[in-house]
This record gives sequence, C-alpha cells and structure tokens, in this order.
Amino acid sequence: MADEDVMACWTALHMVRMAIEETCPAGVLPSEEAVLELYGPEPIHEAEALAKAIIATVARLTSKPE
Repeated sequence: MADEDVMACWTALHMVRMAIEETCPAGVLPSEEAVLELYGPEPIHEAEALAKAIIATVARLTSKPE
C-alpha cells in the first residue's frame, strides 16, 4: 500500500474512532495503546477494534448477548 493510502486509512480510522468515543458506551473501545497490544500496529488492527466496538454497542442497545 502506498504511503498516501496508508495515511488516508489512518485518517479515516481516526475519524471513526472519534465518532465511536462520542456516541458509544464507555468501555466498548480499547484505547489506541491497548489496540496496539491486543491486535497489532496495522490499520486493519485498528479497524478490527472499531468494528468490535460497534458490534458490542449494537448488542447492548438491542439487549442481545455479544
């Protein structure tokens, strides 16, 4: 992936993270530092953490187990 593409991915992921942090319940999204330790350093790892936070939020809102 070209450097510009990687930077664009990180920018988009950062924007998604901000939206999740503002709207989802506390605790569903690990910190950026925790994502590095739990998942890894690549944009796909951040995306995985964000997706799991969204799924956990939907599960809480619909009262379905995660």
